[in-house]
Amino acid sequence: MGTGTLHIDLNALVDNWQMLDRQSATETGAVVKADGYGLGAGRVAKALAGAGARTFFVAAVEEATALRATLGQDPVIYVFSGHMDGDTQTLSDLGAVPLLNSPEQVSRHQARLPDRPFGLQIDTGMNRLGIEAYDWSPEMSQDASLVMSHLACADEPDHQGNKDQLKAFLDMTAGLLAPRSLAATGGILLGPEYHFDMTRPGIGLYGGLPFEGAKTVARLDLPVIQTRTVNAGEAVGYAQAFIADKPRTIATVSGGYADGLIRALSGNATLYAGDTPCPLVGRVSMDLITVDVTHLDAVPEHLTILGPQQSVDTLADAAGTIGYEILTSLGHRYKRSYS
Repeated sequence: MGTGTLHIDLNALVDNWQMLDRQSATETGAVVKADGYGLGAGRVAKALAGAGARTFFVAAVEEATALRATLGQDPVIYVFSGHMDGDTQTLSDLGAVPLLNSPEQVSRHQARLPDRPFGLQIDTGMNRLGIEAYDWSPEMSQDASLVMSHLACADEPDHQGNKDQLKAFLDMTAGLLAPRSLAATGGILLGPEYHFDMTRPGIGLYGGLPFEGAKTVARLDLPVIQTRTVNAGEAVGYAQAFIADKPRTIATVSGGYADGLIRALSGNATLYAGDTPCPLVGRVSMDLITVDVTHLDAVPEHLTILGPQQSVDTLADAAGTIGYEILTSLGHRYKRSYS
């Protein structure tokens, strides 16, 4: 193979969902937006549905189209972007449920799909999506299948913003009969007072923080294309960013920023030959990276950049980013292997 192999452990994914499900007494949905956080929404959702998940969340109605084809008509699919102008026919055809984010979306849905289900998203302090407190009326929730909000700081358990948003959510939804949802992965871990009627884990399903107990879901192996000996004083890669201080064996590996291995990893990341770390040297280019394997007894056929040795968050730290970006950036050239 001339490109890497992305191994996706669906059993680990299901285990992560079940562990998060056990942390609350409420229904546990699943967020599968951005193509299942880069791992394949169809395969991910099918595995989770087999484990008992009945409610799924996507970012836009276009994502719901492929998901409905995979899951059939029974599961509920919520659309975070709500009822956008131009979405009406697709929402109707799919039976997808928009999470209405503004009075304008509420009016649009009532006018165009008056007999179809809807949910509501309210803003409790994130100032991103949701009906503002000054526009909110509890009467809007009549017949709503879900009223939700989203925490901005749930990955920081001690952040005052969590308590502030919880209070705002309680105040805005007091007395409502509709089911409520506030907690994604981080919110689940904050405790029962954040759980309400449904939780909707995302990143924790895929092995990312803040769910420290998550099992590894993604492993990425990159084939070694060529090796060479670089003498002291010789440079490697674009801009001669790495200069050898002594003779070194350099492996050129298939994978680069076109494959989601972002350029900020240049000179900072680590790959693994089994459990042995091998530093990335020089710059990440579009299709290739270069790795120092001088200390290995033999050069392996591939090096691992994601796996049990290195989580998505550890790799993200090397690039100054977050695990979400690493996962959702994974390219389409990889051979994907599901187990």
